[in-house]
Amino acid sequence: MLEVYVLYNAVANKIYIGQTNNLKVRLASHNNKRGNHFTAKFEGDWELIYSESVATRSEALQRERQLKSSRGRAFVKKYIPG
Repeated sequence: MLEVYVLYNAVANKIYIGQTNNLKVRLASHNNKRGNHFTAKFEGDWELIYSESVATRSEALQRERQLKSSRGRAFVKKYIPG
């Protein structure tokens, strides 16, 4: 099983959409701020605001693309706290 997930950084007011096979480890990786990836550029912690399980990598990639579309981002914004 894979997880498609959405993270939110309240300090930067940014969202990040991705997919992984180990959500706990991946979230810790985002918050370690190491490397040259998108989430390392911003101050503040990333918190999980949405996730869903899918069976295959192709399903995960398809759902990730859907969530990154304008309609998907509107869906995601409902989960932003505040």
